[in-house]
Amino acid sequence: MTDRELLEALFAAAVRAADPLTCIRKHLPSPPKNGRTVVIGAGKGAAQMAAALENVWHGALSGVVVTRYGYGCETKSIEILEASHPVPDAAGQVGGKRLMETISRLSENDLVIALICGGGSALLPAPPEGLTLEDEIALNETLLASGAPISTMNVVRKHLSTIKGGRLAAATKARVVSLIVSDIPGDNPVFVASGPTIPDAMTRQDALAIVEQYKLQLPTAIIHHLNSPAADAPKPDDPVFARHEHFVIASAGVSLDAAADAARANGVTPFILSDSIEGESATWRWYTLRLPAKSPNATGRSPSRLYCSRAARRP
Repeated sequence: MTDRELLEALFAAAVRAADPLTCIRKHLPSPPKNGRTVVIGAGKGAAQMAAALENVWHGALSGVVVTRYGYGCETKSIEILEASHPVPDAAGQVGGKRLMETISRLSENDLVIALICGGGSALLPAPPEGLTLEDEIALNETLLASGAPISTMNVVRKHLSTIKGGRLAAATKARVVSLIVSDIPGDNPVFVASGPTIPDAMTRQDALAIVEQYKLQLPTAIIHHLNSPAADAPKPDDPVFARHEHFVIASAGVSLDAAADAARANGVTPFILSDSIEGESATWRWYTLRLPAKSPNATGRSPSRLYCSRAARRP
């Protein structure tokens, strides 16, 4: 096997590890005994996740997911809506309302499967009372230009929304199982798509501190809201989340491990730098080039050629 063939094999292994069909099959929840199974979702890969779920789920499904313009695909019973990314638009606001409506009337006997992946933050604008879609657009544009990490941006976003920060899942009596594809360094699920189905302990005071740290110039209405108890998000110990579960089914870390396994299977010892690298790709390129070369292994190849890494992308 040539070096090129080896690298292509590692890439293929990494991609297979993130295949929605494979990932979802491994994490299927038990169907409800006497209720419905309803699917919601948001993210750039939400349509493909919905199609994969339909292929492996035994039983009736209904629901709706929101994805980026041009990222939809054919599905059987799950409706696909498209909206703008990375800057929100009115179609995303309509999509967010549809998700809320889809699950708000379900009972404790029902099951909600939430398909969440990167891009969901922008695709689900849901400004709270006193704010407008234009305010949320201004927020997104300011955050994208700030240079802040994804997780930091999403702390602010989730305190300026009626969907993010666990609020979507809190709107239903049904059991919620979230299947998450992470694009967040470190794979903390509360930050993926700003956690519409998963609460966390961050507060509006944390959001205000970020505004100050990055000197964010935001509309007055946004600052007023962040200083109000109305911005408080539900906490993880809220009883509404007692029956909820979540699984990170695919991530950079999972794919890097798969590539490393493929390298070892071909007699090459890999070295994974990290799955949590953030910053400019050019900076990290020079860093990896300066790493010392290792002694050739049994194949005659230098493991330094097989460093695996990722530069995080903003949602």
